[in-house]
Amino acid sequence: MIDPETWYQCDRCTACCKWPGDVRVEDDEIEAIAKHLNMETDDFIQKFTRLRMNRNGLSLISRENHECIMLENDKCTIQDVKPFQCKGFPNRWNFPDWQKVCAAKPVPMKEAIKLGLVEKGDLSANHPLRGRDL
Repeated sequence: MIDPETWYQCDRCTACCKWPGDVRVEDDEIEAIAKHLNMETDDFIQKFTRLRMNRNGLSLISRENHECIMLENDKCTIQDVKPFQCKGFPNRWNFPDWQKVCAAKPVPMKEAIKLGLVEKGDLSANHPLRGRDL
């Protein structure tokens, strides 16, 4: 469990992009990602998604090494429109021992709020300020 008095500011190290599992994409996210990639929605679905493991919706496909299909040269090709699940790491979800591989910087919650990192529910990876800049 993450300390509720600490905010972890994403540094875009891509550790979460290499963790095996589902990267859920909802209908509105699919449309935004397809538009961002200049693709038709149906073409995007066919090329870049699969049925979730729980068979309840779609996920982005992964490469054989478990990396997200949208990761190229350690950069997210859909950073501006990445799914909510991606934006929420590590504050809204994480995996066992995530702190051993993730470069997110811990920031006291009061300071994070003052800096505008969590204002109006903004998500760490969606903010232009990176952890290394703090």
